[in-house]
Amino acid sequence: MGIMNGTKLEIIPLGGLGEFGMNCMVMRYGADIIVIDAGLMFSEVGYFGVDSMTPDFSYLERHWEQVRAVILTHSHEDHIGSLPFLLKKVNVPVYGTAYTLQIVEPRLEEHHLLSSADLRVVQAGQTIQVGAFSIEYIRVSHSTVDCCALAIATPIGTVVHTGDFKFDTTPVCGDPIDVKRLQAIGQRGVLALLSDSTNVERPGQMPSERVVIPALEEIFDRATGRIFVSCFASSIHRIQIMFDLAQQFGRRVIPVGRAMERNIEIAERTGFLDTADCLANAKDFRHFDPHEIVVLASGCQGEPMGAMWRIADRSHRQAWMEAGDTVVLSARQIPGNEKAISKLINRCYRNEVEVVDSTQARIHVSGHGAQEDLRLMLEAIRPKYFIPIHGEYRQLYRHKQFACQTLGLAPDRVLVIESGDVVVLDGQTAQIGDKITINRVYIDDTCSLELDETLLRDRRRMAYEGVVIAGVALEEATGMLLGPPEITTRGYLGVDGDEEEITELRDVVLAAVETLPPKERINGGKEHFQEHLRLALKRHILRLTGQKPTIVPIVVVV
Repeated sequence: MGIMNGTKLEIIPLGGLGEFGMNCMVMRYGADIIVIDAGLMFSEVGYFGVDSMTPDFSYLERHWEQVRAVILTHSHEDHIGSLPFLLKKVNVPVYGTAYTLQIVEPRLEEHHLLSSADLRVVQAGQTIQVGAFSIEYIRVSHSTVDCCALAIATPIGTVVHTGDFKFDTTPVCGDPIDVKRLQAIGQRGVLALLSDSTNVERPGQMPSERVVIPALEEIFDRATGRIFVSCFASSIHRIQIMFDLAQQFGRRVIPVGRAMERNIEIAERTGFLDTADCLANAKDFRHFDPHEIVVLASGCQGEPMGAMWRIADRSHRQAWMEAGDTVVLSARQIPGNEKAISKLINRCYRNEVEVVDSTQARIHVSGHGAQEDLRLMLEAIRPKYFIPIHGEYRQLYRHKQFACQTLGLAPDRVLVIESGDVVVLDGQTAQIGDKITINRVYIDDTCSLELDETLLRDRRRMAYEGVVIAGVALEEATGMLLGPPEITTRGYLGVDGDEEEITELRDVVLAAVETLPPKERINGGKEHFQEHLRLALKRHILRLTGQKPTIVPIVVVV
């Protein structure tokens, strides 16, 4: 990237475009850079030992002296989850609403960053100045609370970033979306709109969070035993509904799971949740009759260590389910989690309980706007340029089509970009400029370490094609073999321990040893000799089977 002349604005997504998750948007004007959100993505099948993935922050590391702040729109993991990894590289002020920052704090504490982090609370309706950027926080509705869109004024025009949103004018918790303010900003003139594309393929308007109340009320009305409700711990609107229904039906609410307990405590402390004196502790579970309690459990995606799984599996220390109880799975199935959720449901049925999920009753509603919500946002803002964000390529492209139909925008006024693309705006024109190279960064949550791509490649190869270990002992003085090579295989072609196969591999190693004079085996260095053996085995196995197992030569010099 060249040095900017101070008259152009660059918009660079580091994640979240062309994929779901890892939302992270960079804006650069002159010598000032702001970062909007720093999310993560949970691992996919085939990433062995990887728990989550974060954006590649190397661009920000290269320009660290220009990074002024991180601006958070709301508290979901796909918007805040990689913040600790970003702050380890570039420690700058972090702006967010009160609830969002309180959700962030424990994550920073886990990484020993809380004491050094500069967290700054912003309220909806407030404007902050960060370098060349004047940023106004605007209330929007979503499935969690204290969410905001951003109106970012720059010297060449205003950019609106919606964050995640829907037009819920009657939210269960907090204030509704500030439609009037969005319209006022649109009337003032907006250079570019960056809008959430998640549900662009769904027609109509996304209903209010209140739409789930009737079906849940019916479940409470007919339940005679315990009620176990599993939803996302961040779904504060849904959690408030559970407290309201518990009060209505004379039950106490017991949160189970660290995330659930923590989020309820934070939401109550920040004034977004009213527990109405219904809150009880998990340690008191055994003292209540079944008809007296509602258990709110995290782990709605069937996570094997989640509270819901452990309760269903009867391995939780404080809570269990029995015949006659009711289980309510009040959350969407995240793609890829279908198998785990199916296992959870099967496990629940083993306890002879009733299970209700969103395929049977209206007990879940999305926090992302459908087509009518997206139209309302486009018509409120009426931007000169439009950039769809948050979604796979199909959602981004469909959002482009939708914007052109809805606002009559010319196709060249809508820029469909992916992570790594650089949009350059000068106030009059917008074009896609250079592309920066970005890679996914893989995280092992057990140690909070970034994993190298080479390490993952080796794990993948070992998983699919096995390991061949060849051990050779040499006499230091002469370079002669002290005995036959030792061959061990694991997961290789299903012939582990097959004597004929082992003998053949041993012969290949012996032949490779013999091609080097004894002195050269020692003088060339152990690493050189090991690589010589590895290549010989690799060529033989590839020629014979077409396989590429991980080959580990071990040379011991005595």
